[in-house]
Amino acid sequence: MATGWAGDGAVQDQIDATVEDAIRRARTRLRTGPGLSHCEECEAPIPEARRKAVPGVRLCVDCQSAQDEDAASAGYNRRGSKDSQLR
Repeated sequence: MATGWAGDGAVQDQIDATVEDAIRRARTRLRTGPGLSHCEECEAPIPEARRKAVPGVRLCVDCQSAQDEDAASAGYNRRGSKDSQLR
């Protein structure tokens, strides 16, 4: 593959830099600090084990699962079907 003046491995270096930037951005969005003792959605108590396992937790397992399902179902067309993109 002709790369012009780019040195050997330049494409891989660019890919690595892109991945590292994405990881850095994702880490800055992670919550830190103590979590809530009660869910901010349904007021159910959040177990101590969950608060220790997930720093900055704000939702109980049920509410977090519901939020994750909503986020997963909205947005992207992963099938790549032309017909589904036109709708």
